[in-house]
Amino acid sequence: MENQPSNTEQALTPEEAAAKAAILAACDRLAEAGITFVAVHFDGSGDEGANEDIKCYATEDYAYEESEVQDANFSHLQEHFEALVPYGYENDCGGFGDVILNVKSHKITIERNDRFEDYTTSSYEV
Repeated sequence: MENQPSNTEQALTPEEAAAKAAILAACDRLAEAGITFVAVHFDGSGDEGANEDIKCYATEDYAYEESEVQDANFSHLQEHFEALVPYGYENDCGGFGDVILNVKSHKITIERNDRFEDYTTSSYEV
């Protein structure tokens, strides 16, 4: 049996694959700067979406908005991270999450949470 790429690798568009390669190519420079995680937070609600600016962290575990490295400037990676934000996260009630690079393991994780509104309706005659 041949080695086949995983489903997620097969699903990458050429733009996403290029973004992934550019992000992973920056890992050595990020590690030299003492950065352990890089992330972009995205949030969408009411059919609107927004991506925050790229943030760098120097922690053992990634925690959104904790231990941000203030003087790190890797903003040139912004568009590459944004290329990996899940399509349609802003639709309906909106989704939110993070695109996270673990610098040490050279692994990119996309964490997405979708909002859901539950409505109960009833009909009756008087």
